[in-house]
Amino acid sequence: MNDAVAEFIDYLTQTKNYSVHTATAYETDIRDFIKFYDNYIGADVSLADFARADTICFRAWMADRGRRNLAHKSTARALSSLRGFYKFLAKKHNVHNNAIGLISSPKVPRKLSKAIEVSDVEHMHDAIRDIDAAEPWIAARDWALVTLIFGCGLRISEALSLKNIDIRGRPDSLRILGKGAKERIVPILPAVLDAIDKYTRLRPFGTAPDDALFRSVRGLPMSARMAEKVIEKLRHYLQLPDYVTPHALRHTFATALLAGGADLRSLQELLGHSSLSTTQLYTRVNMAEIMNIYEHAHPRATDQEK
Repeated sequence: MNDAVAEFIDYLTQTKNYSVHTATAYETDIRDFIKFYDNYIGADVSLADFARADTICFRAWMADRGRRNLAHKSTARALSSLRGFYKFLAKKHNVHNNAIGLISSPKVPRKLSKAIEVSDVEHMHDAIRDIDAAEPWIAARDWALVTLIFGCGLRISEALSLKNIDIRGRPDSLRILGKGAKERIVPILPAVLDAIDKYTRLRPFGTAPDDALFRSVRGLPMSARMAEKVIEKLRHYLQLPDYVTPHALRHTFATALLAGGADLRSLQELLGHSSLSTTQLYTRVNMAEIMNIYEHAHPRATDQEK
């Protein structure tokens, strides 16, 4: 089975252009099932065993994940990974299994992300200056990162994948390579470019055209975890809610555009969503905000509504 899994992961990264992070998640899910199936039949599973797995086996695996307190969302993703592996096995190894198609994914409630108050984003500038007072170039880097995510609605991975050449000459837009190697064009505001310019003038290294734009204290390309820690420090310093994360900055970008009259198709393109249903979540957020305003401010709202 190890060879088949390795072949599948190579297919995801080389043919489907999935990121290493996504491919690793697939592998983790598939190996979780294999480990369970080994114990389930009392032997190392083979491709023939994969063909024989029935609905009872799949449901037992999902129940086992529940006993391990794994979230429904995690199990739904794992089931999707396993289905993808079975499709690959059918195509490449003639291993067919109809039972996997009879298993329903766990119901996953779609949580609405929360937007950050624009005033809190503005306060981040002074907070960064105070936190990194001893290292002006770090302060400039962190503010450039915050304004880039908030101003362009980028994912962390997209922001950190930018190179110096991408922002050379103060471009009007950025060419972003998002999930699934989907390319999109995102406008970039002058205020974002100003913040980046200040950072690039102050940084002590990483100035070659093909160098990563954002650098760590030691001069290495900045990692996603480092970026998350920047926001964590700001959250604690400003005593902001736990939902204030890099993704919340991207979410604030989206809700602000929607409130300003942007249509869903344009917003989908700017965010790089493959499905419009993902973008439509923001309409639910916007309606929740509208209802809150109505209930607390409309002169005809009843006391009970308030």
